[in-house]
Amino acid sequence: MAIIKPFKGIRPPQALVEEVASRPYDVLNSEEARAEAEGNEKSLYHIIKPEIDFPVGTDEHDPRVYEKAAQNFQMFQDNGWLVQDEKENYYVYAQTMNGKTQFGLVVGAYVPDYMNGTIKKHELTRRDKEEDRMKHVRVNNANIEPVFFAYPDNRTLDALIARYTAQQPVYDFIAPGDGFGHTFWIIDKQEDIDIITKEFAKMPALYIADGHHRSAAAALVGAEKAKQNPNHKGDEEYNYFMAVCFPAGQLTIIDYNRVVKDLNGLSADEFLAAVSKNFEVEAKGTEIYKPTALHNFSLYLEGQWYSLTAKPGTYDDNDPIGVLDVTISSNLILDEILGIKDLRSDKRIDFVGGIRGLGELKKRVDSGEMKVALALYPVSMKQLMDIADTGNIMPPKTTWFEPKLRSGLVIHKLD
Repeated sequence: MAIIKPFKGIRPPQALVEEVASRPYDVLNSEEARAEAEGNEKSLYHIIKPEIDFPVGTDEHDPRVYEKAAQNFQMFQDNGWLVQDEKENYYVYAQTMNGKTQFGLVVGAYVPDYMNGTIKKHELTRRDKEEDRMKHVRVNNANIEPVFFAYPDNRTLDALIARYTAQQPVYDFIAPGDGFGHTFWIIDKQEDIDIITKEFAKMPALYIADGHHRSAAAALVGAEKAKQNPNHKGDEEYNYFMAVCFPAGQLTIIDYNRVVKDLNGLSADEFLAAVSKNFEVEAKGTEIYKPTALHNFSLYLEGQWYSLTAKPGTYDDNDPIGVLDVTISSNLILDEILGIKDLRSDKRIDFVGGIRGLGELKKRVDSGEMKVALALYPVSMKQLMDIADTGNIMPPKTTWFEPKLRSGLVIHKLD
């Protein structure tokens, strides 16, 4: 059973939400954050990317930078740019992209659920990235940014959310840059809060969709605080961390594609001949070709697009990892032909989120920066949940979720 609780959110006043809200810390670099926050003292980047308040080139992991995050968080509260709700609530956060809306519940997720596997993951995390976020949670004593969970579809929750979203929202705006809609409601009636808590208690698992490092950091800090408290009872606020939970059926995973700098000493013809051993290769000309189904890939090389279809016997549909197109392409093209053994560390490969479109792959190859591009058919939510349920881990750079959660709509304090 999944344990959740409502919490007293810290939020911007309605009139300030668009100034405060920002993109998540990990989707842009320091220079981009500096540019986006320019002239806006209320931007959340001053808390989640506080290196922007130091001279250009300051290391984002400098202890002074973390300390600045805490100072700015306090200053935002002192100035009334962030205000804590008086009672514990759940919240509804809706995102609209390309005419499609998904509705998430903002909850306090239970730290022990992360530790015991009730909150399931599908990716490995890197200790250095975990440590960075742990420092940020510790110094602020808060989860400034939420993590992104999926839960099994639930009609009772759908009906409850529909009742609230028929009302006037607290926040409703289009974010600059991406043009996605962000809408927010407060669930404050005790009977509805109780229904949500009970429905989650029936769920065997929750699934991390996006934010594995944030989840790990938040849970580890919570566990650390429990150990440090001689009077620990288990109901303290630090036993929970902030998550936005969406019904799995509403979520779309988009493709996550690869570009490679060289052909490992092969000519283009030799490379295509090697690929044809395990794939049916069909030339598609100069027009962008997008993969049409599972086990179909798109390859761009020397101004030409190709369709690659994995031959029967090159994959195992009964293996939750072996069936993934990222596994097939990693094993049979990137490793076997191009000699790329470790996707996490090899400098010859880079990854491009499908939100940028296949035109971005073409651009990077045509510029000469990269030699070949490979586009994959996106993973399904069912595949992701099957992998998490079987305790398996997806290969690196498999899933890309859009839209990203907007940061700064609500914050969770650990005391």
